[in-house]
Order: sequence, then structure tokens, then C-alpha cells
Amino acid sequence: MHTPASMVTGIVFAPLGLVLVFTAAITPQWREGQARLGASGPGTPLRPGVKGQGKGLRSGSAGALLLLRSDGLWESCLQVENSELKQCWPVAGPYRRDPRVRLAQGFILTSLFLCGTGIMLACIGVRCWTDTPLRGLAATGGLLVVIAGLLSLTALSVYTHNLPRLGMADPSKAIKNTRFPHLSLHPAGSLYFGWLGSCLQVLGGSALLFSFKRPRYPKCPSCPKLRACPACRSCPEISSNRPDNDVYEVSC
Repeated sequence: MHTPASMVTGIVFAPLGLVLVFTAAITPQWREGQARLGASGPGTPLRPGVKGQGKGLRSGSAGALLLLRSDGLWESCLQVENSELKQCWPVAGPYRRDPRVRLAQGFILTSLFLCGTGIMLACIGVRCWTDTPLRGLAATGGLLVVIAGLLSLTALSVYTHNLPRLGMADPSKAIKNTRFPHLSLHPAGSLYFGWLGSCLQVLGGSALLFSFKRPRYPKCPSCPKLRACPACRSCPEISSNRPDNDVYEVSC
């Protein structure tokens, strides 16, 4: 049983890409930013007596609070630096209604579905337990994986290109709020997981696409129209020279 190297590469890279894209989809670190607030005064979001787990944090402490904000496709989080005080919530407001965020959500979900379907088809087509894989089925699965990778890359590109503007109101109509200063947003770790996973999907699917190409076998000497394929035994000379049963010599 010999599985082509292209099939092995595709069947390894495609699931890795699926896991990485799925990890990026469920984690709320597509973008992150930070803002510094005064710890005392009317601008602080913490009430007197509120403490974080681990290191205590009070609104009356000296210095300034550094708030860390992170957004994902379906969840947002806010954390105070050097503290375990953290809160997460489902995305809402202008960020959730932003058409570019919705486009990224739809493309990522479609990508996960197509990649999972393509991997199942590829596993059935590769058939490592037999000598003759279903090349057409494996290549079809590879095509679905490639499409899934391209959809993920499109979603990531749209999100990264518009990252600072996602969910932001029109600057001309925005109301200045000194209580929550502007955050400087930049790409976060989940985006890099998504980029890596999408590239692995494209590479794995492309490797599976080579399954369309069938190996070339030498022609049978006695029957030029037949190919001397050892797996199917189409050549009479090969089938006649190959013993059907193994012979063992036993001495008593």
C-alpha cells in the first residue's frame, strides 16, 4: 500500500489549518488596544471598594489605570493591567452591526464548513488501507479545502485592512467622551493564527489537487493496449509470474 506524497501532505496540512482557523474564530483577540485612565476622580469606571482577584485594585489607589481592550468576531473583553479583573461579553453595538465584521463572520463560518467537508472527502478518497485511492474524490476534497482557505484569507484581509475603523462612528458625528478615552487598536494574536491556518489550508488543498494526476505505468509487452499496473494485475505476464499463494518449506 503506497499513498502518494501529495495526498499525505494534504491530509496533514488541511486539519492543521482547520484547527488554527477555528482557534482564531473563537478567541477574542482579533484586535486589541489600551487606554490609560486616572485612578481617582469622576473619570474612573471603578467604584470605591471594588477589588480585582489576585492583586487588589481600588479606585482610590495612586497612579493611573491601564485598560486593555480586545475584540474578536463574537466576543469582546476588557481587562485592567496587572490585575485579574477582567470582563467579557458578546459583541454588540456598532461593532456587531458593522457590515465588514458580518462579512468576516460569514466567510469564517463558511470556511470552517467547507474545510471540514473537504477533509472528510479527502480521507475517504485517500484510502490509505488500499492500493488504489479514489483520486477524483480526494481531489474534490482538496478543492473544497482550497476554497475554504481563500475565504479565510479574504475575511482576514478585510478585517485587517479596516481594523481601526470597525465599529467606529463617523468622526464628524462622534461625541467626545472624556470618561472613556480613545483606544489605539492594533492586530492581535488571533489574526496571526488565522493567517497561518488559512495558508496551511491552501497548501494542503493544493497538494490534494495533485491527486487528479494518475501515475504512469509501463505498457504490457504482450498486450500493448494494457498498462502493466501491479495493483490491478491487468498484464497477463505479471499476473502469471506472481504466485497466488506463498510456499513454505517445512522440515520435520
